[in-house]
Amino acid sequence: MKRYIIPLVLLLVLLALPVFALKVYYDDPQYSFQLLRTLGESVYGAADISECFKTAYRIKAGDEEGWYREWSKTANELETAGNKFLAQGHRLSASEALLRASNYYRTAEFFLHGNPNDPRILKTWRKSRDTFLRSVSLIDRPIVLPVKIQYGKTALPGYYCLADNSGKKRPLVIIHTGFDGTQEELYYTVALPALQRGYNCLLFEGPGQGEVIRVQQLPFRPDWEKVVTPVVDFALTRPEVDPQRIALMGISFGGYLAPRAAAFEPRLKACIANGGVYDFHANFVAHAPAGFEKELDDPNAAKAIDQDIYTRMEQDPGLRWVFENGMFTFRAKSPTELIKMTRPYTLKDVAAKIKCKMLVVDSAEDKDMPGQAIKLYNALKCPKTYLLFTAEEGAEEHCQMGALLISSEKIYNWLDKNI
Repeated sequence: MKRYIIPLVLLLVLLALPVFALKVYYDDPQYSFQLLRTLGESVYGAADISECFKTAYRIKAGDEEGWYREWSKTANELETAGNKFLAQGHRLSASEALLRASNYYRTAEFFLHGNPNDPRILKTWRKSRDTFLRSVSLIDRPIVLPVKIQYGKTALPGYYCLADNSGKKRPLVIIHTGFDGTQEELYYTVALPALQRGYNCLLFEGPGQGEVIRVQQLPFRPDWEKVVTPVVDFALTRPEVDPQRIALMGISFGGYLAPRAAAFEPRLKACIANGGVYDFHANFVAHAPAGFEKELDDPNAAKAIDQDIYTRMEQDPGLRWVFENGMFTFRAKSPTELIKMTRPYTLKDVAAKIKCKMLVVDSAEDKDMPGQAIKLYNALKCPKTYLLFTAEEGAEEHCQMGALLISSEKIYNWLDKNI
């Protein structure tokens, strides 16, 4: 049985914990990447460099409690500063401080998902959302309107973002995140550069994401078109939307979700997958020996695999996060149950059905899902473009973290020509 367990764990270490080409302070890859993620968001005002480093210097890699404590402390300092600025009549300064507070609260919550019942998850997420809402309420432009999108018997949260208040019909970019992001983070990483270029944006969270998993406790679902279609329905009720110029963008794991939706939603004129994901399940089993899938379905074998993974998780912070967040967002009870739940997340029989224009984005040092973007690109039969970000331009990390300006320039240049 061990012959199945060891290759799986080694594979997960390789795929979930890349040896990043760009190391930021920490030797641990996951802690380095998450610091880079927050630090890189400074270009759109959601962080300040010295605040990030002074916080990181107080945290040891692998110390999840320290990570929560120190990022929460910095977030609270910025929230307090924002409140003081507002009381003094400095609305713009208050908005800036509150936006950074929102991002730091998001960062603080990142490693808490090992215990889905931890009350700090909901408390800290709410602080991130609420400081964001206060921040955008203090500026005149862009216009950010919280919305609710009907979804079955419930509703999905969203932000309808307008470049201005002219009422002019503009192309719309619908944007959702992936495995661990929030719609607030989408605003200051992906939406702001779109708004600056004259696009309107509709950000939303679906099952497995943000508020929907934390409050409604709805896990990911593979048939993402059932999520996106109601979002497009909502968009078409807005007078500022040009119905002939609607694009969909999915970030990270959203690089599977968005193309899946595009295959079944004909009203989309373009789709962007950053980065592209052809088969999410394949990441977990690509190097496992023959018969491994069958072992997963055997309760005794699965129990042994789980024990081995849990042992490795205790020693490896990044591996621990991958499974803890995966079980949290998929509502899986064990690592092997999570792996089995990813089986339907493949575009093998779907990619060829996509008709709209596709931009498949890849990053040269993205070890999270290596080779997935080019596999998706090759499977497409629609008009398509493959965009590879490289180390030479400093944008080689997963979703071009740390290089958001470079990323947005090339992605939106493509969209300008294709919608």
